[in-house]
Amino acid sequence: MSTRLRVHSPAVVYFDAVRRAGSIREAARRLFVASSAVNRQILKLEDEVGTPLFERLPGGLRLTTAGEIFARHALVVLQDAERARSELDALKGLRTGHVEIATVEGVTSDFMPTIIERAREHFPKVTLGVVTLGSRDIPEAVTSGAADLGMAFALQRSTGLRQIMVGRFRLGALVPAEHPLAKRHEVSFATCAEYPLILAKTDLSVYHLLKPAIERAGVGDKGVVQSNSVELGKELARRGVGVTFQTRIGLEAELAAGTLRHIPLNDNGPVFSDLGIYARTGRSLPVAADAVARLLADELAERELREANNIGEPLTD
Repeated sequence: MSTRLRVHSPAVVYFDAVRRAGSIREAARRLFVASSAVNRQILKLEDEVGTPLFERLPGGLRLTTAGEIFARHALVVLQDAERARSELDALKGLRTGHVEIATVEGVTSDFMPTIIERAREHFPKVTLGVVTLGSRDIPEAVTSGAADLGMAFALQRSTGLRQIMVGRFRLGALVPAEHPLAKRHEVSFATCAEYPLILAKTDLSVYHLLKPAIERAGVGDKGVVQSNSVELGKELARRGVGVTFQTRIGLEAELAAGTLRHIPLNDNGPVFSDLGIYARTGRSLPVAADAVARLLADELAERELREANNIGEPLTD
């Protein structure tokens, strides 16, 4: 394991750890140092800045306005240091580093395991961290520095995010093979609403994509189940509890086995969801993160092409 590059004051590392942990004691535990050492560095930093960076509250520490300003500076410093370290390691042929990815749940059943396998094959000294969030929470994870890369459906364009790659995937109704709708090649939302529905909660992008169709069908939010878990929706559909709505991403095993059918929606035209890969605007990715981003982009392009060519589409009568 390479030695961590130090091109900044330890106080910046301690400040960032306290910001993330919300307390000096927890930050010290994560840093494997004494609480007194962390406290000294924070006090020294506040003395140099000339103003408190944290509010001392009974429940922990909270950033002041000055602290929020300094936090943005610290984020740039620490990420630039990580980029420089990984580039120096790459020059030595080490290809080391750590990459944090914030992703939607739908890509964790097949897409992300494929990426992790390839990353382990090509970059065995690179470690990965993966956290699942709703699409609406991923921009904050990327812009705050909690994640190097984000992967989300149907994100609104943001000045804080740089889009690395985006693929378009058709939204469809998900039903078991024996369902009355299973033989259809396309289906409207109104037709699906004749059966029990499993609807997404507001933190999932599919809720916002389907909201106009839901309102036109007059069903409101009256699904038999409302959930923010695509995996739960998929399993309930497989058991015949109701009709749910997803892209084909994350359904690879079920579609191949024939246990579920994905019927493309046609509601005044096809309904598409964009799956994108994102990084923070203005940030040059470290070598390891850039390498993983390329793997993600290549796999996304391949799956978009596969869907466009209907590769693997189950046969229907």
